[in-house]
Formats: sequence, C-alpha cells, structure tokens
Amino acid sequence: MILLIIAFFSGKQLFSVSEFCSSIQRVITGQKYTDLDIILWQIRLPRILTALLVGASLSVAGSTYQGMFKNPLVSPDILGVSVGASLGAVIAIYFNLSIFGIQICAFLFGFITVLLVYVIAQLTKRLEPILAMVLAGISISAVLASAISLIKLLADPYSQLTTITFWMMGSLTMATMSDLYVVAPIILICLVPLFLLRWRMNLMSLDDEEISTLGINIRYLRIIFIFIATLITSATVSITGIIGWIGLVIPHLARLWQGPDFRHLLPTSICLGAGFLLVTDTIARSAFPIELPLGILTAFIGAPFFLGLLIKGKTKV
Repeated sequence: MILLIIAFFSGKQLFSVSEFCSSIQRVITGQKYTDLDIILWQIRLPRILTALLVGASLSVAGSTYQGMFKNPLVSPDILGVSVGASLGAVIAIYFNLSIFGIQICAFLFGFITVLLVYVIAQLTKRLEPILAMVLAGISISAVLASAISLIKLLADPYSQLTTITFWMMGSLTMATMSDLYVVAPIILICLVPLFLLRWRMNLMSLDDEEISTLGINIRYLRIIFIFIATLITSATVSITGIIGWIGLVIPHLARLWQGPDFRHLLPTSICLGAGFLLVTDTIARSAFPIELPLGILTAFIGAPFFLGLLIKGKTKV
C-alpha cells in the first residue's frame, strides 16, 4: 500500500493530498475531468496496475522455468519467447500497424516460437528432453535476433527505427486500461493451474524415472508448465516490450526468503516481482530529467545483484 501511494504521488506533475482527494470526489460524482484527473486516472493508474501485473507475471514465469529446468540460471526468455515476441512487434512496426496490431503480433510470435522450439526438441532423439529444448531455444533465438537486425536495417531511420529501438528496451509509457482488460484475464487464468499444480512443481527436482514411479505423466506435466509460462511471458512482453532480469533475479530473492518449496515460492515471487517493478517504474519516470526505459534500469539493478548471488554461491533450487 505504501508503494502504491508513493507511485501515485511521484512524477513530473506534483499535487497535494487535498488535490488528490478532490480528484477522487470528481471521479465518484461524475464531474468533468481536469488535467490532474487525466494524469492520475488515465495515465498513472493504468501504469501502476500494469507494473504490478507485469512484475508479478515475469517473476512467476521465471520461477516456473527455473523449477522445471532445475536450473537457477534460467529466465523466461530461455526458450526464445522474448525474442520471438520482439520479432512479431518489429514486423508490425515495420508495416505500420496499430498499437493493438503490434501487441497481437508480439503475442502470437512469442507463442509460435516456443511451439517451434518444442517441436524441434521432440525431433531430437539423442539428447535429454530438457537439454534439447534449451539448445533449440538458443538456436532459434539466434535466428530470430538476426531477423530483427535485418528489419532494423531496412526500417525508416527517422520513424520506424526509433520506435523499434524504444520498444525493445521495454517501457510502460503506453500502458492503458484497455491493454489490461485484454492481458489481465489471460494471466489470471494461467495462474489458476499454477496454483493448483504448484505442489507438483516440487516433484520436478526429481529424476524423470522417479516421477514416473509416482504415477505422474512427466511429459504431460512439463508441457503444461511450459505452455503456462510461455503464455504469461508472451502476454506481458506484448504490452511492455522486453523487460529483462526480473524473471531471473526475483525468483532468487523469493527462494532465499521462503526456500525452494514452490507452494510458498509462487506467492512470494508474485509479491516481490510486483513490488520490484512498481518501484523501478516509479524511479524511471520521476528520478531523472528524462524517462529511462525499464529494460535499462532493471539491468542496472538486477545484474550487480545477481553477480553478488553468484559470488556468494547461494543460487540453489
């Protein structure tokens, strides 16, 4: 609650508590909006809610991927989700589609990328399934990154290239309530099976043979977790661009606090991720003369912290 209040009162436009209360009264009574009302309820409120939703979503996806792959260095973009979504957005920007078109293309390309990675991994018989998916994800990501570079080379340097570059750095500047109406139900629906199956995620730390002896179809369970984490990541990337490090660092913080039990790790990751991105976005839009893209700020914060964890050797799953 304290973070929400600070986020509301932070920004280039300052106002008093009395002005804030008056704005609430105008909204409740249906009076005509002033400039302050527009800033509060049409700009800051959607941005704050989006920060909470995206931070929680990326953290959940990161926790799921790390538990499923039994590797604390795994992040939501390990299977090429972020790069695939970026390619979809870049293509949409190149063809001058609307904001909604950019979001749809980003979502679809991110999801299609993971499906392609999964199909390639299934065709690979000589490697373990998890290793095959990781290697396929790395390879596909490299190809898609090259395609993005090609489109950037062909894009108009005075309009399209600037938009592409800014989008890929990640930002909540364009967040609106209409985006939340579309994305929030998808993410909330995905969280339901994660909560229902969170005890089974603890079993993923065992060998496949041991899990099979418990009567659990490990292949089916892995598909479910990959599908959910990918859907969450694609949905968030489609409205914010690439915001890195949250899905990698926040699960570590949650794990150090609550331990590796996914039943406690999941809700802890949600709270920490939401709070972290809200604070980061508040800093990005109020602490500097110009607004910094979130991807830059999260990298400055997340990378040193993660290096500290590696040096101390506390990266356990």
